[in-house]
Amino acid sequence: MNNRNRRPGDLSEDVEDHSRDSCQDQTHRKLKNRHIQLIGIGGTIGTLLFVQIGSALTKGGPASLFLAFAVWCTFILAMNNCLAEMVTWMPISSPFARYADRFVDPALGFASGVNYFIYEASIVPFEMVAFNLVIHYWTDEIPLSACIVFILVCYASFNLFAVRFYGEMEFWLGSGKIILAIGLIIFTCITMLGGNPLHDRYGFRNWDSSKVLGAPFAEYIETGNLGRFLGFLACLILAAITVTGPEYVSMTAGEAEHPRRDMPKAFNSVFFRLTTFFLLGTLCVGTIVPYSDPDLRKALSDARPGAGSSPYVIAMQHLNIKVLPDIVNALILSSVFSAGNSYVYCGSRTLFGLALEGKAPKFLAKCNSSGVPVYCVGVMIAIGLLSFLQVSNSSAVVLQWFVQLETASQVLNYAMISFSYIRFYNALKAQGISRDILPYKSPWQPFCAYYALTVTFIMAFVAGYIVFLPGQWEKTTFLFSYAMIGVCPALYLFWKILKKTKWRDLEEIDFFNKERAEIDAYER
Repeated sequence: MNNRNRRPGDLSEDVEDHSRDSCQDQTHRKLKNRHIQLIGIGGTIGTLLFVQIGSALTKGGPASLFLAFAVWCTFILAMNNCLAEMVTWMPISSPFARYADRFVDPALGFASGVNYFIYEASIVPFEMVAFNLVIHYWTDEIPLSACIVFILVCYASFNLFAVRFYGEMEFWLGSGKIILAIGLIIFTCITMLGGNPLHDRYGFRNWDSSKVLGAPFAEYIETGNLGRFLGFLACLILAAITVTGPEYVSMTAGEAEHPRRDMPKAFNSVFFRLTTFFLLGTLCVGTIVPYSDPDLRKALSDARPGAGSSPYVIAMQHLNIKVLPDIVNALILSSVFSAGNSYVYCGSRTLFGLALEGKAPKFLAKCNSSGVPVYCVGVMIAIGLLSFLQVSNSSAVVLQWFVQLETASQVLNYAMISFSYIRFYNALKAQGISRDILPYKSPWQPFCAYYALTVTFIMAFVAGYIVFLPGQWEKTTFLFSYAMIGVCPALYLFWKILKKTKWRDLEEIDFFNKERAEIDAYER
């Protein structure tokens, strides 16, 4: 049956599976709308927003920090539009890696899935290293090994139960993140107007060049306009891995209770998350503490516990505010834990999606009676053992390694998503299928997809720019920054040669396949 003659809900038996090796999805649709909303926030707000953002502030200054995050938010909105349209059409497990298979080439689906799995696998130990760093705000008596084992046991426990239990955990942990983010914005507004023990009405003093030398655009590495541009670039690179969201929402698609009803709501809320948590958050960070603050710089260079974990804590100490730093640090600790928990979930579902497509060992596609891919969760927990790297290296050094690896994987993942959407859009057009029949029709397409593809292509090569500056060469930085640019094409060629895959013809892309029919039947 020709695709253009099919209609949503057609249960015809002549549909050909995309992979002979594919397995049946045994996950359960138990995630409610409130779970999906908070899981999206859980993966979005974490260590980078509260811990690492101080590093970007010292390099670029308050204005560069705010502008960099504002620019990257426009890109995330474009990416959100691409994912929302595809995910609501076919809400399946590990969606965007499998869309690359459906709309482009099975080899790209393999490269996309492995790349995103590497991203999630690297960010889990990152959050664990950060957890250990933040907890030492109170004491140095807790052994590093004991802290790591405790976190791994918790992650395993929360992810091996039924997905509804995981959703409930993330709902409450995500609620704590929202309280923390909004609370810090309110804290900034009150203290800048003089509501602090010192009665210091500091306002936007830290943005004033007459009060803070070099503000609001700081020079980084070089002097003059070049130095200010490099400072902005440093902020933009951090924004590239800090400002996220749509991909975490999409990862819940295969386990959403009412995907066609709830997924559009979750995607639509991304704009408000970006505005509230990231734009206002970065504005506050640049306001409460000067970019040149010696305590902030020393804390970051020494990876000092507590003060090194958050610019907010440093600001509170400067203003002689008692107790509140402990409360903030406790909420940051729960935020870091929640983020790592979300990454274990997303990473395990990515690996599960690869197994469903026959691109990973079949045993990884097996689920327990609660619909949890237990072997995939086990792999993610095992990868968390990489956090033991900090036993022989400084926490700050290990954090930087993971940040560099995450940046490259993240932007390449976005590039493959945007290219998959371009193929999705063009295939609909080639087959004469109107986008008006889609459950969700996103605005400004295909401009958003081309914009996202262009930005990610540029950022993939810019992310490790610092190693090419005079006197800045460092082999480890180069390796972690650019390894994935070589690995992804190698993965694509490996699978294409091994399986002799073909580039999918726009006229033959199947929009009404068996999976789509099953989802339609489930919705009815």
